[in-house]
Amino acid sequence: MTQDSPILKVSNLVKHFPITSGGIFQRTTGAVKAVDGISLEVFPGETLGLVGESGCGKSTAGRTILRLLEPTSGSIEFEGQNLIKVSKRELVFMRREMQMIFQDPYSSLNPRATVGDIISAPFQVQGVKPVGGLRSAVGDLMERVGLNPEHFNRYPNEFSGGQRQRIGIARAIALQPKLIVCDEPVSALDVSIQAQILNLLADIQNDFGIAYVFVAHDLSVVRHISDRVAVMYLGQIMESAPSELLYTEPLHPYTHALLSAIPIPDPDLERNRERIILSGDLPSPSNPPAGCVFNTRCWKAEDKCRSERPVLREISMGHQVACHFPEQNLLETISIAPTGTDFIA
Repeated sequence: MTQDSPILKVSNLVKHFPITSGGIFQRTTGAVKAVDGISLEVFPGETLGLVGESGCGKSTAGRTILRLLEPTSGSIEFEGQNLIKVSKRELVFMRREMQMIFQDPYSSLNPRATVGDIISAPFQVQGVKPVGGLRSAVGDLMERVGLNPEHFNRYPNEFSGGQRQRIGIARAIALQPKLIVCDEPVSALDVSIQAQILNLLADIQNDFGIAYVFVAHDLSVVRHISDRVAVMYLGQIMESAPSELLYTEPLHPYTHALLSAIPIPDPDLERNRERIILSGDLPSPSNPPAGCVFNTRCWKAEDKCRSERPVLREISMGHQVACHFPEQNLLETISIAPTGTDFIA
């Protein structure tokens, strides 16, 4: 599926939100370090899952990659071109190749625009005149994502949450982009609808060869759809590996903890296995711990972890981990790794 050259290459990406004091003369007193130096690659036609608990910075990372949020520093290369250096005008043109599916299907659609207007917007913004006319192209897109083309003139409030997300998907694929950032596209949907949307995204990827950055917190969903997975914690990537390798042979303690929280569809195994309960609260991203950001909750932290930040390094082919003492406890892994999940449309 992958090719030698990545379509997206992110290097040391940083996104800090300044904290300002109140009053007339505001001054910056600190920063929320939402994304704090992440590096990743996405190859044509593959899916990179970006996972972590709420507040880890994964959604901010996805939006910053597309420059919906301006990065503080770092490099974002799309097909060899640094997005940070292009002008806003050039960036609009490059949006043909990069799109986004948003998390909330209710707030991401203009309630005053019809479905036809919403899906046709990319054509109009880019000045593209589809063969056969705009109405025909929108009708084909609606049919492709499982919507009735006869509902062209309906408004978003007349559709369910799953149907609204299909509208957002149709808008995203209108110009057949090469990369789509999916920001938790199924988290707001019913479980049965989630399966349908995931299968739809997989079918679209097979048809058009689109690369996905799939942001999510549900590890079973990520395992189903992703070729590779990157685990984030407090704005940094803790571990990155091919999907099955990460789920069967995790190296970072945080990854072990996340996997232990996944329910196993076997009552006996579920009752008897040992869960890893992280102590303490997630540290504030405005004041992250020194050294490894996970050291305050890690049960195996040592002095080195509290003073020296670990570098994301490759342990084996394609398997990277940011840990001074990476572990591989296969007995523990086998007991907590979830079984494969089958989604049926």
